[in-house]
Amino acid sequence: MPNAVVMTGYGPPDVLKWAEVPMPQPGDGEIRIRVRAAGVGPTDLDIRSGRLGFPLPPRPVLGYEVAGVVDAVGPGVSGTRVGDEVAAVLFGRGGYAEYAVASIWAHKPESVSWVDAAALPSSVEAAARVLRQLRVESGETLLLLGGGGSVGVIATQLAVARGVKVISAVGARDEDLARELGASPVRYGSGLVAAVRALGSVDAVFDAAGKGALADAVELAGGPQRVITLSDHAAPEFGVVLSAPTADRAPGALDEGMAMLAEGRLRMKGRRAMPLREAAEAHRLLESGEVRDRVVLTVDE
Repeated sequence: MPNAVVMTGYGPPDVLKWAEVPMPQPGDGEIRIRVRAAGVGPTDLDIRSGRLGFPLPPRPVLGYEVAGVVDAVGPGVSGTRVGDEVAAVLFGRGGYAEYAVASIWAHKPESVSWVDAAALPSSVEAAARVLRQLRVESGETLLLLGGGGSVGVIATQLAVARGVKVISAVGARDEDLARELGASPVRYGSGLVAAVRALGSVDAVFDAAGKGALADAVELAGGPQRVITLSDHAAPEFGVVLSAPTADRAPGALDEGMAMLAEGRLRMKGRRAMPLREAAEAHRLLESGEVRDRVVLTVDE
């Protein structure tokens, strides 16, 4: 039997345990991946801690993105064979494991490392999805909350490439990064509204941070109609959409992002690799703030 990092209950990072699990089987339109690397995202930490509070099956496996080698192909799959190198978004979780099943994937070019490939899927899917939902167009101004995060860095580049003016709300240490990506940085805090207005009016707001700034976002956008958040669960109080991933909301995003990454046209937040068995320590480091990079869990061959 293969191994995975299973969640034995809600709580601190030490609820994550290395254990044997059944071998997953690919269904219609699915592939099974022998995982080489798995991304750790903020949603993983929120689920494990119990902050999200939704029900989970017994001994769930976290992880929404992986990169690895196709190990088995289910019925109805074409264009992908056993032995292909891929990266995948896992809408049903399961990435912290030696094997994972996926229905959305992209082929990994040889020039892209396993760590980079595993750090891309969820972030590029979320960035492309929300930009599509907001219908931002060339010539418009987008306020991006959390521009220094994994999703924010990618969303900035996708928006700028479309001719969108981006105002990026970041902390002090990410101001230079925002400028390098083509955005105008502003600081979080009590002066956010004034700082944004000094740069002009805002057509839409993409909240990639979820840090309680929805009141400011709605005020700056002139209403909630074009404000979307990825993780602020106060969204219903403000009439704001809380975006959730679905297979049809960002079609082609992973293929596009992988091509851009291979061609050197996409910059991502810094990455730090750790062994898959050390998932609990990875969660601890991220929650403590000791690590600001994206953490990617790796599996030896």
